[in-house]
Formats: sequence, C-alpha cells, structure tokens
Amino acid sequence: MTTFESNRAARAVILLMVAFNGLLLSLNGLFMLIAPLTWYELVPGVTDTGFFNQHFVRDIGIIQLMLGAAFIVGLAKPERRIGLWAAATLWLSAHALFHFWEVAAGICAPSAIPRDFPAVTLPALIGIALTLWAIRRARAGRTAFA
Repeated sequence: MTTFESNRAARAVILLMVAFNGLLLSLNGLFMLIAPLTWYELVPGVTDTGFFNQHFVRDIGIIQLMLGAAFIVGLAKPERRIGLWAAATLWLSAHALFHFWEVAAGICAPSAIPRDFPAVTLPALIGIALTLWAIRRARAGRTAFA
C-alpha cells in the first residue's frame, strides 16, 4: 500500500479539490465585497431570489471569503485541517440543503438544482470529501503511532 506522500495522483486530487473550494469561495467572496451589484446581476438565478440588497450580498461575501480561507489555511496547517474544513463544510452543506429545500417547497423551479450545482452543491460535496479524508488521515496517523 502506498502512502499519501508517495501517491502523486492522490496528492493532485486533494490539491485540486482544495484549490477549487479555496479559490472559488475566496474569489466569489471578494467579488461580492468589491462589486455587489455586478455580482447580483451576473450570477445566474440570483436576481430571481429577491431585490438587490448590498448589505446582504456583502455579508455573504465575507462568509464566502472566510470559507475559502478555511480551506487554504487547512491545507497549510494540517493540525488545524479537520476543524477548519469541517466548519466550512457545515455551512456549505446547510447552504446546499437550503437550495434543495427551496425547490421542494416550490419557491424555486427544479431547474435551479443543476444551475446552482457548480457554485452551491459541488463545494459542499468537495468539503465533505476533504473533511472525511482529513479525518481518515488523522486516524491512520494515530494508529501508526499506537
């Protein structure tokens, strides 16, 4: 069995997943903070959710920026990884479930699910996979030293 350190493919997949969440969330958050009206008008489906509210868009922008930072810092700080990634993933998962609830409740059309998938559901799924991977690695490390 090869270790993670010697498995380039596994290392590349993990780095790609962290980069996707870290960069997507951070850049989206910065966009929301710097140009909230432009973000509101450009992101598909956002105008269907209600009137523009600069304060609300910027509030969520701060959250997105912090979530992205959690994934990036978690990559650099393995001892903090599980907590950072789990906390970020909890918010991302709740956000994704809320989008599904809106469809189930008839607030949004079913077409919202595939439209929102890349920016809402996929980051949650990636977060879940990364957090479970980090937990598994931490347990394997403890077992190796037992």
